Formats: sequence, structure tokens, C-alpha cells
Amino acid sequence: MLYARAMPGPAKLSNAWRLVAHSLSGRLLLLTLLYVLLTEAVIFAPSIGRYHHALLQSHVESAEIAILPLTEAAGEKLSTGLREQLLMRAGANAVVLRRPEEHELFLVTQTPRRIDFSIDLREDNVFKEIWYGLDCLANGGNRFLRIMAPTKIRGAQGVDVILGEKPIHDALALYAGRTALLALLLSSVTAVLVFFSLYFVLVRPMGRITRAMTAFRENPEDASRIIAPSARRDEIGIAERELATMQRDIYGSLQQRGRLAALGMAVAKIQHDLRNILASAQLASDRLAASEDPVVKRLAPRLISAIDHAVALATNTLRYGRAEEHAPERRRVTLKPLVEDAGEAALAERAGEGALSLIDEVPAELQVDADPEQLFRIVLNLVRNAEQAVNGKAAGEIRVSASRNGKRVLIHVADNGPGVPEKVRDRLFQPFAGSARSGGSGLGLVISRELARAHGGDISLIATGPQGTTFRVEIPDRETA
Repeated sequence: MLYARAMPGPAKLSNAWRLVAHSLSGRLLLLTLLYVLLTEAVIFAPSIGRYHHALLQSHVESAEIAILPLTEAAGEKLSTGLREQLLMRAGANAVVLRRPEEHELFLVTQTPRRIDFSIDLREDNVFKEIWYGLDCLANGGNRFLRIMAPTKIRGAQGVDVILGEKPIHDALALYAGRTALLALLLSSVTAVLVFFSLYFVLVRPMGRITRAMTAFRENPEDASRIIAPSARRDEIGIAERELATMQRDIYGSLQQRGRLAALGMAVAKIQHDLRNILASAQLASDRLAASEDPVVKRLAPRLISAIDHAVALATNTLRYGRAEEHAPERRRVTLKPLVEDAGEAALAERAGEGALSLIDEVPAELQVDADPEQLFRIVLNLVRNAEQAVNGKAAGEIRVSASRNGKRVLIHVADNGPGVPEKVRDRLFQPFAGSARSGGSGLGLVISRELARAHGGDISLIATGPQGTTFRVEIPDRETA
């Protein structure tokens, strides 16, 4: 029972493996072990081949030394027992000395009935050495070998040594075991060193960055969760500093958004009450306009115009703040009649004046895939802006043209006014900031761009200067499945 409690359960082993396999540090450790073991395996096979070759060469040299006295004339005087002892010390069963005219056989025991494997050492080949060494480890032990090798004995062409493979196999297996154990030890030590080095240099800092990102995501309005970057100059340090900058920007944006939301609510309430007050003032100004008093007649138009602008500003501000635009209800619409209606509505106050002309160059057959009411408001705002730009010019001209470019319809609204001032261009599409005229709300272009982008398109200023200003509206067709 005590032993069973001490053994780790399957759940603990599963959790440990999940921690190793699914974490960056664990994967790094496994990959380091794998690569080091692969490197050791590449080194192991040539080492086995070379050591096996050295063992064979050692037996051949021992056999040559053993038969060397027997090759001389005085060797014939040696006793049979001494001759057998020499060959037995060489570890050979038989040695054949090959001469040009004859082969000389030296026996220590009876010649084996069969030769299980022949090895030729006369050609030095690394791949053969590896093959012979691995074959000895896998299949050796009880075989009889015939080793063919060159010799330095005078007058001989080569020597063949016949011997049992067991001593060679045992020595090779011992060497292989030691080499494998050393390789495993080296790979483990190397893997651990590499792992801890990369862990402290890379993995732990990345974990800190990851935790900082997760904590900030949970509550981005908490300034204490912004990461404090280190002084590192490498990629990790750059990532920490960039993350800190991004978190500070997001935190600032959220703070600004909260303040703007509160300010917007307050402004909406003020604008709502102000619009009611201005409506009463508008009724009073209408009655003042009917007065016969010369002073009242002279001041009433200015008062009425100022009140109208204030009412329009209050209405547009409330409409923009509520973000009440519905999704576009798109259908195929012929563009030319819509442009004509928008032009008449925008220039209604200047109807009959010869100083301003609206030139409609929209092809009669051109159709656009859009919400008619929203597209009407887009064109109306652009034509009205153009009318205000050329107001007061002797020969004002507004030109509306359109064309189809593939699956997109391009609408251009151009005027020959003085152009958009340089200081206004950068904030032309910002709320309450893009108006270049006195009394403008700065919301017409902003609302128009939002409507165009709701269709997947956009509005852009493509040209402006003393020769005039041109805006382009892009409305793409809906994507079909």
C-alpha cells in the first residue's frame, strides 16, 4: 500500500506530459534532447565502425606476429606445443599466408567446418566499416569470421585469419554500451544547459510578456497592469517597450473615450434643451420678419439666419451623437434622377440665380447598388458643400459626373471654388473640425463618409486648389455568393 501511494498516478503523469508538451519551455527541452540525440547517433555509427575495424586489425597484427617466426627456416625447429601457443595467443583458429606460388596454412585447432562471414580489410571504406560494425553488434557472437588483410611479411601478398567472433563481439558491445551511455549523458547535460540558458534568456521573459498581455486584456482601464519594460537591448526588450507603448496608448484612448462619452451625454442634453429654446426663438423671429419697422427689417434676416444655423447645428449634433443610422437597404437605383433631386434640394435657396450652374454629367443608364435614401444624403451634402464653396463667385459652377469601374461606381462632385484651406485638409473628415466656413457644423462630410463606408465604399478628397475642389464617392456592388 505504501509503495502504491508513492507511485505517481496516471493523472499526474498525464498532467506532467501536458505541461511539457504544451508549454514553450517543455517543447524546447524535448527538441533540444531530440537534436542532441540525433547528433550523437550520427557520431555513434562511425565510431562503432572504426572501433570494429581496429579490433579486426589488432587480431590480424597479432596473427602476423604469431606466424612470423614460423615463416623462417629456424621456425621449423620450434616444438608443436610452442607453435600452438603462439597461434592461441593471437586468438586465431587458423592463419593462411598467401604467397605468389603457394598458400601456407597455420593451424591451432581443427579448421571450422564453415565460414559464416568474410570481411575484406584490403579496401579502406568508411561505409563498409560502419556496416561491418553494426552487423557484428546485431548478428555476431557465435559466427566464424574470415578476415582478409594485406600483410607486411616479406614475400607474402596477404594474410587470411580465421577466428571466432565472440571476443570481437563482446569487446564491441562493451564499447558501444559505454559510448551510448556517454552520449546519453552528454546529450542530457547539453540539453539541460541549453534549456536553462534559453529559458532564462527567452522563455521566461516571453512568459512575462504573455502574462502582462493577459492581465491587461482582463482590465485595460487599470494603469497598474501596464508592463514595466526592462533595459534589455535585444528583441525581447524591444517587444516589452513596444507592448508598454501600445498598452499606454490603449489606456489613454479608453480614458479619452470615457471622458468623451460623458461629455457627449452632457452636450446631448444641452443641445436638446437648446434646440427647444431655439425653436421658440425661431417662431418669434418669424413674427419679427413681418414687422414694418426699418431697423427690425434690417436686422431680422441676420437674426433668422443665425437661428437657422443654430437649429441645424443642434439637430446635426444630436443625430451624429445618437448614431441612429440604419444598415443600408440596397437595391439597383438609376443614379441620374437621384442626382437631379439632390441638386434641386441643395440649390433650392439659390433657384433662379444665374451666377451658379449645376452641370449633370451622369450617364442616364448608369445604375448603382445602394440605399437610395442614404445615397441621396451623400450627394446632397457634397453638392451643398460645393454650393457653399462657390457662394459669392461671379460664375460659380458645380459639376457632377459618374462612371462604372468594374464592380464599383465612382461619383465625382467638383466645383470651381477657391479650394479647401491647407489648415482644414488634415481634419476634413473629423467631427466638428472639418468646416471651412463660418456657421458650419463640420458634420456633413463626416456623416456622408460614414454612409459611404457602410456600403463598403468611401469618400475622398482627390483634388483641391485655386482651380476648385473635387470629391470622389466610391460605391461597390454587393458581393454575390
